[in-house]
Amino acid sequence: MGEHLPRIVIGALRGGSGKTLVSIGISALLREMDYSLAVFKKGPDFIDPSWLSLASGETCYNLDQFLMPNEEIISSFIKNSLGKDISIIEGNRGIYDGMDVKGSYSTSELSKLLKAPVILILDVTMSTRTIAAILKGCQVFDKELRIKGVILNRVAGRRQESLIKDCIRTYCNVPVVGSIPKLKENLLKERHMGLVPYQERDEAEKIIDWAKEIVKKYIDLNEILKIAENVEPIRASIDEKEDKVEQDIKIGYLLDKAFWFYYPENLEAIRNEGAELIRIDSIKDKTLPEIDGLYIGGGFPETQAEALSSNPSLRNELKERMEEGLPVYAECGGLMYLGKSLILEGKEYPMVGFFPVSFFLEKRPQGHGYTIVEVSESNPFFKKGKIIKGHEFHYSKPLLEDDSKFAFKVLRGKGIFKKMDGIFKKNSLATYTHIHAMGNKEWAKAFVKSVRLFKEERLCFIRM
Repeated sequence: MGEHLPRIVIGALRGGSGKTLVSIGISALLREMDYSLAVFKKGPDFIDPSWLSLASGETCYNLDQFLMPNEEIISSFIKNSLGKDISIIEGNRGIYDGMDVKGSYSTSELSKLLKAPVILILDVTMSTRTIAAILKGCQVFDKELRIKGVILNRVAGRRQESLIKDCIRTYCNVPVVGSIPKLKENLLKERHMGLVPYQERDEAEKIIDWAKEIVKKYIDLNEILKIAENVEPIRASIDEKEDKVEQDIKIGYLLDKAFWFYYPENLEAIRNEGAELIRIDSIKDKTLPEIDGLYIGGGFPETQAEALSSNPSLRNELKERMEEGLPVYAECGGLMYLGKSLILEGKEYPMVGFFPVSFFLEKRPQGHGYTIVEVSESNPFFKKGKIIKGHEFHYSKPLLEDDSKFAFKVLRGKGIFKKMDGIFKKNSLATYTHIHAMGNKEWAKAFVKSVRLFKEERLCFIRM
């Protein structure tokens, strides 16, 4: 039979249409009403999920058909939705936007996979009857997609709202479940990579309350809940039995204002392999705790460059430990941190200095989108010949100072240097490519194995 899991997808015609505003507002309001929530984000994104987590009080999981097999997506969705009153899935980009003419990996394809109804946000700026034509086009473009509700956004006044609602009622037969006026101020500020992360916003809770009040005032939440309830059962084989592995090693991970881009499944995968995770603040902590390995996710080290450079004791100790063989895996922002320096507006900020590479920040993206890499050289964490899917999003440009070794040949994307990625040295590897553990299940096993081997070798050396 499957599971009855109330759920909706929040979609739109393009990015910047209000998906995140509506998603975090609905999540915050439902949380206030004591609903239990599951929250998800479609696509390779870290910023929007962090806002959804803050609004809902729950971990936000990513669902992406490029990074993860369909069966893993369904399994993750069911596993994290069981026992919840409703699941909110925020889409990305336009509802039909994917990698190719078929719309592969689009929000619409994810919606169909999860049999989830779509609430479509329509930016109605300077439009009336045309909005109904656009909506009708979305309906007939893919008749399998279940568009069950519409939210009008940036409405100029009652006359425009009334005419658009009449047109949608006449031509589309879809309920309008919300109508948000043009807002005098948008508190969800944007930057070059999307929204400004909440980690950098002192007024983050105020912004959540602002979004919640907008939903409370302008959206019919009861109608959305009815739509979410009217769904088909969904089923998948879920292995409820997870063998508990003794945590015999300690792996640190940087989590602070500079580094916070982690898929929760990546951290869970490391724990499941028998590692205790130790949080480290790269700005405030002056020394490393007792660890056997280190994972550095992405983030925005450029926004915290002065603070990072002002903590030389931690940077120097980390470099020394890495030279001694400490296994370290780093992604994007972590790669930048392990380099020699960050160069911003002509000023150079020293970083760890383990890899002989400095980074400039450019005004245009230097890598943006899905990646495919082939493991071309033997390295501590990946088998030679393996094909890895991931994604890269960065404005930094590397300046290499010697003949470094690279583990990956880039088949799709930019990488670090001349279609190569995954710079490595001793037991450490750093890459622009972000990977998802549910699409690369060998990664956590190999990483933890390398850490465990290092610990054993170090203990043998001490006994001698």
